[in-house]
Amino acid sequence: MFRDSSRSRLILAVLLAAAVALLVLDARPGGDPVTSAVRAGGELVFAPAAAGVDGATAPAAALYDGLRRSSGSSDRVAELEQANADLKDQLRAARIDEQRAKQLDELLGLAGLGGYEIVAARAVTHVTARGYADTVTIDAGTESGVRPDMTVINGSGLVGRVTEAGPRTATVMLATDVKSAVGARLEATRKIGVVNGGTVPGGPDAELTLELFDLEAPVESGDRVVTLGSHEGAPFVPGVPIGTVDDVQVAPGALSRIAGITPAVDFSSLDVVGVVVRGPDEDPRDSVLPPRPDKGDRS
Repeated sequence: MFRDSSRSRLILAVLLAAAVALLVLDARPGGDPVTSAVRAGGELVFAPAAAGVDGATAPAAALYDGLRRSSGSSDRVAELEQANADLKDQLRAARIDEQRAKQLDELLGLAGLGGYEIVAARAVTHVTARGYADTVTIDAGTESGVRPDMTVINGSGLVGRVTEAGPRTATVMLATDVKSAVGARLEATRKIGVVNGGTVPGGPDAELTLELFDLEAPVESGDRVVTLGSHEGAPFVPGVPIGTVDDVQVAPGALSRIAGITPAVDFSSLDVVGVVVRGPDEDPRDSVLPPRPDKGDRS
């Protein structure tokens, strides 16, 4: 604390006088020894005080400088964050487009093998509830040649059939719907049956269930199933992969053999599909099925 007394006033006066003298001497040109010595002494006395002042004011100066520049910095940060978000959106869209292009390529490949004339579409909504309708809405309708009772496929196999069609959209009942029933046959033995959506009484818990009409028909895990084909190709064209036998059961008193089917199609991620607007001139039989995996990798 600075106390007002005669001694403190004397010390203050001496310091002020010394400061004035140093200013006068410092302004003189040349390297006079006396001037240099006095200047050095003044620096020795006043340097610590100056350093203390600088140390005390530095945080305030930095704060002021930060405040002075904060508005522009915030705007720049906001711009960078927006640019980053836009870039992520572009990358996400590019990945989606790449995936859809791949799915479309697979769809066209399957349609070519089967001789199916298709209208490509996207599954825009998916409604599912256990025990109720399992459907999707696609963005193609009567204006594109889509009609009820047409087969719907994707690059892996059977999706379902068209049940309703408007000018630009259509409703597709998926093969997994509990009301769906598709005439089917086994790849190897050509034994026929029906593939129902969901689980049937006495059958295994599955998304699809195959009921073979012949109780003696040989069937085992890994056997593949395709569509049998309907009259004039409506609602199902022949030769479309449905799935692979997973579990076989013979229920007591049953008139058929029952097998759980692993679908060829991933119904949880439907996107690009194709409506078969014209079926093949001949039954493609098993030519649409992919190459059979090795026995050690059958699934």
